[in-house]
Amino acid sequence: MDFSIGDLSRATGVKVPTIRYYEKEGLLEEPMRTEGNQRRYRNSDLDRLRFLRHCRGLGLPMPAIRELIDLSQHPDKPCEEVDRIAAEQLQAVRERIQRLKILEKELARIATSCDGGHPVTECNVLKAFADHSLCKGEH
Repeated sequence: MDFSIGDLSRATGVKVPTIRYYEKEGLLEEPMRTEGNQRRYRNSDLDRLRFLRHCRGLGLPMPAIRELIDLSQHPDKPCEEVDRIAAEQLQAVRERIQRLKILEKELARIATSCDGGHPVTECNVLKAFADHSLCKGEH
């Protein structure tokens, strides 16, 4: 079965410009073209696009996705490199969560630093947003 770019977009939830970008970047193979120069995609393209979308949804950076695609082209290789990529992504997510927890704590402190009964010029929240030195620490 073959798909138009619109069909592929609807089937995967990936926008048409993103599909074109993935093609340009070599993450999707160059599609076949009709006599009218319309792109036509195969089931393998649909599978690849679903893979790309899921990887992006998991927050994987493009270099890691490229590496995974390359590794998938060598099915006899051991999967230790794939495991490494997953472990690195997990560590990156954990680090982001830690930074977000610090940010959450600081924003909670700022949000409760004013009771809303003052003119804006005296608002502690606005002052804290304007002056990083009023924060309790790095965030």
